[in-house]
Amino acid sequence: MIIARAPFRISFFGGGTDHPEFFLKEGGAVLSTAIDKYVYVTANRFLSHMYDYAIRLSYSSVELAKNLNDVEHNIFRECLRYCGVTKDIALHSAFDAHAFSGLGSSSSLTVSILHALHCINKEFITPEELARAAIFVEKKMVKDKVGYQDQIAAAYGGFNFIEFKPTGDFHVQCVHMQPSRMVDIESHLFLVYTGIVRKASDITALQIKKIQQNMLALRALKAMAYDGYDLLIKNKPLKKFGLLLNEAWVQKRTLDSGVSNEKIDALYKRGLKAGAWGGKLLGAGGGGFILFFAPPSARAKLAKSFPKKDILPVKINAPGSQIIFS
Repeated sequence: MIIARAPFRISFFGGGTDHPEFFLKEGGAVLSTAIDKYVYVTANRFLSHMYDYAIRLSYSSVELAKNLNDVEHNIFRECLRYCGVTKDIALHSAFDAHAFSGLGSSSSLTVSILHALHCINKEFITPEELARAAIFVEKKMVKDKVGYQDQIAAAYGGFNFIEFKPTGDFHVQCVHMQPSRMVDIESHLFLVYTGIVRKASDITALQIKKIQQNMLALRALKAMAYDGYDLLIKNKPLKKFGLLLNEAWVQKRTLDSGVSNEKIDALYKRGLKAGAWGGKLLGAGGGGFILFFAPPSARAKLAKSFPKKDILPVKINAPGSQIIFS
C-alpha cells in the first residue's frame, strides 16, 4: 500500500493573477503558505480478475468500475488516465478539513493522487514535475477553470512567493524568515468557516470572462503580492501586512458580485470589530473559510465572536506532497 499526503494552502495575495488568461499578458504573482491540513490518498493493487470490477474508489462515495471510462469522479478518472493505470487499482481519499472551502483542496487531491500513482508505478517525480502534471490534469483533462497556484503550493509546500511569467513558466521563491518571525505570523492567523460550500471553478469561470474589464484590479492585486512579500522579508511590522490584506480584499470584491455576499460581509465586519486588522475570504470567493489577520491580544475576543466549531487552527510552512507510507 502507498499513502500520499499533500497540504492545503492559505493564499495571502495575488489570487486571480495565477490564471494564464491574465499572466500570459501581464505576468502574475502570489504569496502563499502550505498549512498543516492535508488530503491523504491510499493506493493499492488488487487482482481484478477475482472481482466483477477493475477499479475501486472511495471518497464521499464508493465507486466500483469495470473500466476507466465508467469512473464518475473526474479528478480520479483523469489522474488514472494520465498515469496509464486502467485496472487492478484501489484508491481512497480522506481530508483533514472541508473540501470546496477556499484552501485549494481540489488541487491537493490531484497532487496527492498523482504522487501515489507515480509511486505505485515506481516512478520518481520532483515537486516541479508534480505541480506541472497536476496543472495539466486539471486544466487540459478535467477542463476546470482553475489557476496554477494551488497545484504548486500542494506539490512544493512551504511559504512561497510564486511568480508566473508571460512565457507560461513559473518561479517558486521560498520566503526566507527567521523561525521566530514565522511563529509570530502564525499567531496572527485566525480562520473561520462560513458554512458555505462552493466549487471554485464555478466562481473563477465568471471572473475569467471579466479579466479584460478587471485588468486594473488584477494589476493592483499583483502589486500587493510584491508588497506583502517585501513586508515579510524586510521584517516590517505585521500590522502593515494585516492592513494590506484588508486593502486586497476590498479590491478582490470588485472582480465579480459572486466573490462575496451578505453573510460573508457580515462575518468579515464581525472579525474587524473583534480586533482584526484585516483579512480575506480564501480561494476564489463565494464561501469557504475567512482568514483574519489580528494581533494575538485580539484572539480571545475573536474566539468569542464565532462558534467554536467554525474555527480552524493552523500551522504554516507545512511540507509539500509526500509519500508517508510505502
